[in-house]
Amino acid sequence: MNTTYLAYSDYGTTSGAEAALIGVVYLFIFLLSIAGYVISSFLLMRIFDRAGVQGKWRAWVPVYNYLVFAKLGDVSPWVVLALVVASAIPLLQFLAGLALLVALIMISYRVNAKFGREWPLLLLFILGPLGQWIFLAILAFGSNPWNPAIRPAPWANSFLADKTVWNGIPVQPGQQVGPGANGPAYGGPPAPPAQGYAPPQTPPAGGTTPPPPAPPAGPRA
Repeated sequence: MNTTYLAYSDYGTTSGAEAALIGVVYLFIFLLSIAGYVISSFLLMRIFDRAGVQGKWRAWVPVYNYLVFAKLGDVSPWVVLALVVASAIPLLQFLAGLALLVALIMISYRVNAKFGREWPLLLLFILGPLGQWIFLAILAFGSNPWNPAIRPAPWANSFLADKTVWNGIPVQPGQQVGPGANGPAYGGPPAPPAQGYAPPQTPPAGGTTPPPPAPPAGPRA
């Protein structure tokens, strides 16, 4: 009887230790995720500011910040959003996650080129999240200026191309968009020049209209 009690007691002690260890691991993962989110958002904020994006808050909204990043990389944000949603579906998780990684590399390739960087810098993606943070940090704090006037993306004429106009986010050169209302700096067509108002001529006092001008005198004989 005592032996059975001790066995159950030891089992309970071991389970409690394991539960505590699992709790510590989950807490560590949670804190690491928060730290990664803060680091990524801060670096994206710096990149957005250098690219002329208005509103620093855009870099701190989950998912939306990468949709803005996609627009800077000439990729449709709706394609990225569809891949994010698909990656949450168990049956599509693996393929959607792989496609999302490819899309992120394509976006980074364009943003990297607009900062005047060479493509081998993308090899940092091999290092996983750490490599991505290093890549974003180089773009965020590098001395190369933002220059979006580069050759069109290879997918410029496909469904992957960005054709949206979002207020506060500059339209990239060569981007095919519909009529916008954000002004020339953000993709909208320039407003037509304002026409000056010409008030009607007031007739002279007495209600009579002025006589027409006399015709020019002909040549003298």
